[in-house]
Amino acid sequence: MRRRRESGAGGREIAELAALADGSLAPERRADLEAQVAASSELAERLAEQERAVALARTATASVEAPPALRARIEAQQRAPRGRAPRRLVLVGAATVAAAAVILGVVVFGSGSSTNTRFAAALAPTGLAPGATGRATLTQTTSGWRIELDASGLPRRDGGRFYEAWLRNSAGVLVPIGTFNEGRKVTLWAGVSPKDFATLTVTREQADGNQGSSGEKVLVGTVKAG
Repeated sequence: MRRRRESGAGGREIAELAALADGSLAPERRADLEAQVAASSELAERLAEQERAVALARTATASVEAPPALRARIEAQQRAPRGRAPRRLVLVGAATVAAAAVILGVVVFGSGSSTNTRFAAALAPTGLAPGATGRATLTQTTSGWRIELDASGLPRRDGGRFYEAWLRNSAGVLVPIGTFNEGRKVTLWAGVSPKDFATLTVTREQADGNQGSSGEKVLVGTVKAG
């Protein structure tokens, strides 16, 4: 009988536990519910689940700023009249961890999302690699510029030998954007904008303690919008 009674009241009970966990439960109801929790290990466990979900959601919110539309919606709910409880997402048992993890994953993924600003470069060979060719796509993200390079005709380099990609501005300043052994499906990153550093080059390098360019260019291209 006890199990049947708890099951029938489950929906409202969980909603109130969620409100208790996030501090939105009405004061006149708080004392009574806290007394019930103190007398029931099952309710105490459910409350702990809700508190973990609230803590995880707050951690995600603190790590990454929410979009303006979402912030406005949350603030509107917080300003809702006390007599009318806002709609609430109630998480139970294993669903608590799963749903909170999804929320956190979406927020974290959004922090590195693309801004839809893209550039591209067709890479031409030099005399050091006459059969080589390549193309690069540069996409702006909140973390920097992600550069997808795909090149063919470059022999693999190993044993302390490798290729290195660079962005160069009109003044000849070089910024390294990554190293690799062969040119198929390479992902590079740049912290400078191709709007200012519009020349992309690939050189042959080796681990000799010299961090500068060897000058042995094998591919060269101009970065353009689009």
